[in-house]
Amino acid sequence: MMIQVLDLGLVEYERAWKLQEEYAREIAEGNRPPTLLLLEHPHVYTFGRRGKQENLLWGEAHLKEKGIAIHWVDRGGDVTYHGPGQLVGYPLLPLGGVQSLQTLDSARIPQADYVGYVRKLEQTLIIALARMGLAAGQRSGLTGVWIQADVHSRCPRCKPEDRRKPAKIAAIGVKVDARGISRHGFALNVNPDMEYWEGIIACGLQNEPVVALADLFPEPPTMARVKQEVVTAFGEVFSYEMK
Repeated sequence: MMIQVLDLGLVEYERAWKLQEEYAREIAEGNRPPTLLLLEHPHVYTFGRRGKQENLLWGEAHLKEKGIAIHWVDRGGDVTYHGPGQLVGYPLLPLGGVQSLQTLDSARIPQADYVGYVRKLEQTLIIALARMGLAAGQRSGLTGVWIQADVHSRCPRCKPEDRRKPAKIAAIGVKVDARGISRHGFALNVNPDMEYWEGIIACGLQNEPVVALADLFPEPPTMARVKQEVVTAFGEVFSYEMK
């Protein structure tokens, strides 16, 4: 099966949210193939369905000074950051046996292996990172992609006490709509301004460090290389032909 890959560049969060709605409807109607959106966002904090206001640490004045927008959205999870230098991927895939809009019972969500879908997104990023020379993995009971402490110890920017812990390099938060189409997706830290993570308790996890590719390589992979590896791994994990 074929999936269309759209590289959108820098896109405002609200615009990307509306695009997901538009494209997901077209996929459900059979007028668009499954689609993977790749993009970067201007500085934004987004809160998922389990988001807590107290996990936002910066006040209104500081948020304005740093140019940060805030959105409460319909994905899973708590608060995360998106910004330039971070690769965001929104896979819009039919996961649960798509129903027509005419016959849809909105009270019943199509059945799908949602947890398995999240694990596949994690595996996609793990494979892509391995091909760029970085060992990463999953952590039991936690969502996202992590590097172990021995790898994290290479981060010169990170606090000494943090370098002794695993660190999160990619966040994942998804939704599957009533028509069985996936929304939202993953955010991989390539070379963002890591200062912005100081304004939140990321994903509601206290004392869990966050890291980027640029923290771990003298010459980190380019965004173009990262996109190429992610697209290739995505096709392999999900058995799609990437177009």
